[in-house]
Amino acid sequence: MAVGVHLNIADADSGSAMGLPLGNPQLIQHTLAVSTGDGSRYELLCVVPAGTWQRALYWLPALGTSARHYLPLAEALAARGIAVVVHEWRGIGSSNRRASRRCTWGYRDILEDDLPAARAVLRSHWPQAMWHVGGHSLGGQIAMLQAALSPEAYVGIVLVASGAPYWRQFRRAWLVGGAYVLAPCVASLCGYLPGRRIRFGGNEARGLVADWARTGRSGRYAARGMLVDLDAALHALSAPILALCMADDWLAPPASLQYLLDKVPLAAHRVEILSAPELSVTRATHFAWMQTPQALAARVTSWIDTLPVRR
Repeated sequence: MAVGVHLNIADADSGSAMGLPLGNPQLIQHTLAVSTGDGSRYELLCVVPAGTWQRALYWLPALGTSARHYLPLAEALAARGIAVVVHEWRGIGSSNRRASRRCTWGYRDILEDDLPAARAVLRSHWPQAMWHVGGHSLGGQIAMLQAALSPEAYVGIVLVASGAPYWRQFRRAWLVGGAYVLAPCVASLCGYLPGRRIRFGGNEARGLVADWARTGRSGRYAARGMLVDLDAALHALSAPILALCMADDWLAPPASLQYLLDKVPLAAHRVEILSAPELSVTRATHFAWMQTPQALAARVTSWIDTLPVRR
């Protein structure tokens, strides 16, 4: 379903990203504070090469996954000359929000408040950067939507283990479809989706769950409170896309990825499948690549190197 499941690597909702040392002294790690108009605050986790650089990737995590879990990926890319900035979702890690009956948000808050505020901070801090945007799972979907809404901001898009959540694109379609009915009901009853308890995502805002489930049921992207036609914006998107699919990933199968790519007919795209041996893991699943991201970083770097450099 291209969202996220409970992580076994650490508590994704705890702590700051800055407690994990980098293994490469040629890289620089720091955070940038972001505030939005509605009072939401969070930190961007940044890993950049020492010295001068131009190419950069703004990375959006999977649902329920804190930015700090992408430090190995950020370090692997920065060691190859690509600066990486990892977004922090509302409700997790450094965010001052937590989902509750009194506190909720959805795609609109992310697309119209959080990401534009972060982009303004990045433009101010690194005006020389040539930005790409990408993400893991739901983060990949949001990255595409953000690029469609701000086509001038990004040179290219990177999708990892991502795809549209439309229920018909999954092997056990009736089970997936049922989840898209049940999850919003549970979130409405509890005031938020207790993802940590049911081992699916994090503790998620009911507005976010409603937007995600609506796409899962209908196959169309829409956000409560947004007037823009998101599918129409995707249809006009022309930025090139690299889509990396995990060979053993049932949460983002090839059919769901293809359904997502079909929404952007003007965008040139390359689809590559990463196997378990290449990733040095037992099975190439939705999250396994995160601990050994070197092969994935090499693929991303190779693709970015093919894109024109902005002068």
